[in-house]
Amino acid sequence: MKAFYLNRNTLCGRLAIGPLLAISMLILPAIGDAASFIVGGLGNFDAANYEGQDAYGFEVKIEGIQASDLMPSWTGNKFGAPVVVPYATGVYVRYQSPYDSVNHRFTQATVPKTPGAAFLGSCYMGYPSYYTAGCDHFGVHLNYTAMTKATSTTYRWMFEDPANPGHLIGSTNPVMVPTATYYFIPPPPTRPTAPPELVAVVELPPPPPPPVPEPVPQYGDATWVKVYKTELAREVALVELVEGNAVVPQNATQVETEWQLMQPSPPPDGRHRQRGKLVNQGAPLTGTRAVVRRYETYAYTGAYDPITHEAVCSDITCNAPLDGELGALISAQMAAANIAVPSLTITKVGSGNVNSADKVISCGSKCTSTYALGTQVALTAVASSKSTFAGWTGACTGAAATCNVTINDAVNVTATFNAAPASGGGGGGSTTGSTLSVKVTSGKGTISSTPAGISCGNICSTTLTTGATMTLNATPEVGFRFVNWTGACSSTLPTCVVTGGGSVSVQANFTK
Repeated sequence: MKAFYLNRNTLCGRLAIGPLLAISMLILPAIGDAASFIVGGLGNFDAANYEGQDAYGFEVKIEGIQASDLMPSWTGNKFGAPVVVPYATGVYVRYQSPYDSVNHRFTQATVPKTPGAAFLGSCYMGYPSYYTAGCDHFGVHLNYTAMTKATSTTYRWMFEDPANPGHLIGSTNPVMVPTATYYFIPPPPTRPTAPPELVAVVELPPPPPPPVPEPVPQYGDATWVKVYKTELAREVALVELVEGNAVVPQNATQVETEWQLMQPSPPPDGRHRQRGKLVNQGAPLTGTRAVVRRYETYAYTGAYDPITHEAVCSDITCNAPLDGELGALISAQMAAANIAVPSLTITKVGSGNVNSADKVISCGSKCTSTYALGTQVALTAVASSKSTFAGWTGACTGAAATCNVTINDAVNVTATFNAAPASGGGGGGSTTGSTLSVKVTSGKGTISSTPAGISCGNICSTTLTTGATMTLNATPEVGFRFVNWTGACSSTLPTCVVTGGGSVSVQANFTK
């Protein structure tokens, strides 16, 4: 999906058609990547009506797809469910007001928005000033495979056709919708174990040729962009990406890009500065399943070159707006990439090793590694001389010494080894009791056990027979999440298996 922008000749005061929006999109999983893949890129958008008249609908024109490529669209606005109109090379998705043929008027409208007026939450049905806010909330979603087919998307407010009363036509002024696309950069050959980096790119197309040829290439209007970012340990849903939701980064500690000036630029020719691309990238933290960004755009109100229309900032570099160069907020885009890092992590309980047939895993010493998506890995559990293999949990199950796993996500496997029964003199065997103590820390949660015996916070210790196993289950309270086990367990899975033998101590860590 490509971005669209406004021609400067139609942008009254640099705010006339400026959008308040966040992208609605899905990203095709990068199946070929050897280190990471994107399982979903998504967002929603609010659009503000800066055209100076009531709008009776909103149109999304998507080139390159068919109606069957569309997933259900957002319906929670005054216009209701959109109408899908196929054409030869694409589809229109049109939110349209009903028409009262008796009184000859459209019954629903998005009124003009006052530049600079507050908008937080006001574009949503149920907000007290929704019908007078001058903006509305839309969402058009494509299935995964359609994302590679869509070649361009245009967003327009709709108005009554003066030549055909009772019918709507799209505005001549497209709403600017900068669209983030995502991909992973695998680690370089010199650092094969380094985590991959997730790249988010917003790119503007070059400006269209002017109606009358000009002697030099022309720039489009400039916009200041600020980017906030946060990472979550779970995937996010589309409905969460709205103004004011806690999952959307919005405070000063979450600023990723302080300021960047973006401007549709003439095609590269070695003479004209390129300002049409914004790139944010970095390796997600361990355990991250969603990278969420908020893109804020502000009008550039500084000087322009009178010949090329290139922005001419007071500090020459345009690194940050100076006095008189920063206008009102014109867009707020909430977008997320749900991700996974295909990997295999082995957790051992007791004495023994786990080896992979490809010799990548030797746990013992190396218990985790990234893999290409879809790789099949054969694992073998090898007990020590003083233990026996008890079985697998996680992505492997059963008590057979070998197991095959398919790497379709961040895969976790636990191998449990029991201590061999001690032999006593005179042919008699003996077992001894051991103490298991469990602690909850760094937040709130509870721990239960199978078989029963631990219910921590209340009962946080019990006696285990040497060699016996107990499975512990960590459950976070509302508002908290499980981080990991430490002590006799070492895993990020919410379950772990402990084996009796001496003093056994386990700690479960939770956080907000």
